[in-house]
Amino acid sequence: MEYIKRIEIITNALEVEPVIEILNKVGVSGYSIIKDVTGSGDRGKVRDDLETTALTNVYVLSVCQQEKEEELVTAITPILKKFGGVCIVSDAKWIEH
Repeated sequence: MEYIKRIEIITNALEVEPVIEILNKVGVSGYSIIKDVTGSGDRGKVRDDLETTALTNVYVLSVCQQEKEEELVTAITPILKKFGGVCIVSDAKWIEH
């Protein structure tokens, strides 16, 4: 097993492409995306009852090597400040396959 960082990002759907570009630039090649994320945070409730997806949130799950954590967090912070959102970094173990 390899020690890694688990990256969880919730951001506005309009920002998902820039988030993916940052992941690629930092060298994080794998990720999963869940669309239409609802919930409540410091900017109020996010619902999925809108006719457009422009104001919905997405959840991006990825992992990175420990040495890439700081670069990724620094690059993603301006996007989170623009529309809100969250980036959670936690310790994890990668089971090689």
